[in-house]
Amino acid sequence: MEEKDTYKTIIKPTEEVLFKEKNSKFYSYAFPATNEDTVKKALEQLKEQHPKAGHFCYAYQFGTEEKNITYRANDDGEPSNSAGQPIYGQIQSFDVTNILIVVVRFFGGVKLGVGGLISAYRTGAQLALENAKIVTKTINIEYCIAFEYKNMNKVMRIIKEKNLTVTNQVLEIDCKIYISVRKKEAQNILEIFNSIFEVKIKEI
Repeated sequence: MEEKDTYKTIIKPTEEVLFKEKNSKFYSYAFPATNEDTVKKALEQLKEQHPKAGHFCYAYQFGTEEKNITYRANDDGEPSNSAGQPIYGQIQSFDVTNILIVVVRFFGGVKLGVGGLISAYRTGAQLALENAKIVTKTINIEYCIAFEYKNMNKVMRIIKEKNLTVTNQVLEIDCKIYISVRKKEAQNILEIFNSIFEVKIKEI
């Protein structure tokens, strides 16, 4: 089985989507997120926007490969597993990562029951994702190539031939070029540079 080297995510926050169920209002949002700080900021922003809301339920997932996935589902006072988990279920269903979905609820006076809540939060998350522009990105590995200036032509020729993405470079007597390589091509590129005399390459 070939190793997966792409993932799906969103690049920008979505517009607010409103969903109503028995007088309760559910406003849902999706944000690109890769760490807890982003989550905190998004929640603070929504709490300022909706000071009278009763619940800010959310789920997020960070990471692009199975071994480094982290996720969290938060019910924010709703019955256990009736909000965060259904939201997280939609993140899995749409197969997206590096994302935060928040569903903000205004209670309308009629209790929905656990089944009703699960359905409402799932729908809210689904609407946010349907409203999002989902993109596919490649999983890349970053390398640093270190060499003396005299070997510049050799290194640049491979970069050009292989159409590699240079992310940074320091070109002095001792040169360093930083490249970003798609995961499935990484081993091949590593071997090519390792085979060149006086050129060192390492993953960063």
